[in-house]
Amino acid sequence: MNRENRINNTLPVAREGFPFIFIGIVIFVIVACLGWTILTIMAGILTLFVIYFFRDPERRPSTEKNAVVTPADGRVLEIRPVEGKDNPLGRPATKVSIFMSIFNVHVNRIPVGGTITDISYHAGKFLSADLDKASEQNENNRVTLQTPDSKEILIIQIAGLVARRIVCWMNKGDAVVTGQRFGLIRFGSRLEVFLPIDSRMVVQVQQKVKAGETIIGYLT
Repeated sequence: MNRENRINNTLPVAREGFPFIFIGIVIFVIVACLGWTILTIMAGILTLFVIYFFRDPERRPSTEKNAVVTPADGRVLEIRPVEGKDNPLGRPATKVSIFMSIFNVHVNRIPVGGTITDISYHAGKFLSADLDKASEQNENNRVTLQTPDSKEILIIQIAGLVARRIVCWMNKGDAVVTGQRFGLIRFGSRLEVFLPIDSRMVVQVQQKVKAGETIIGYLT
């Protein structure tokens, strides 16, 4: 499966989930053939959950000028200004942290159109993703993009206690559009976005958001 198929997925399930779904189906068939009723039910439930976890519903990105959409489904944990020394952009920014539980859609989407200028992977721990220190200590993947107006946006995919596999389908130099799929994190995780400090924020802490659709702020 090439990355274009993943980015432009037209199936209701993310292709990253195929191996897990296949394994679940095989186990289900084996225990069903052996007549093990309880294990058959358990295998069926587990397979259905895996399908549910890797679901990849279509989204309708905002077309509003300068709108920035959330790159992840989940719940907003934090919104705060950060100094340049406290973030990888190296300049003052507004940080938005989003926690994805195992029940959220885990496909990540581009928050605003532009060009990917940098991608960097950083090894780390696997602390629970809802902890503040997970932001600094956990394994993560950083994607920087620049808008046509030369605004820099940083997206950080952060692994969690269960999520130990960060997937990014982008390459440096790729042109991207708002709401486009760019990656996935398996089984509960965290995602952070750093916007220019003068951005007008409209999202609120504890708000539930949908990747590619919910507007978190506007570039100015």
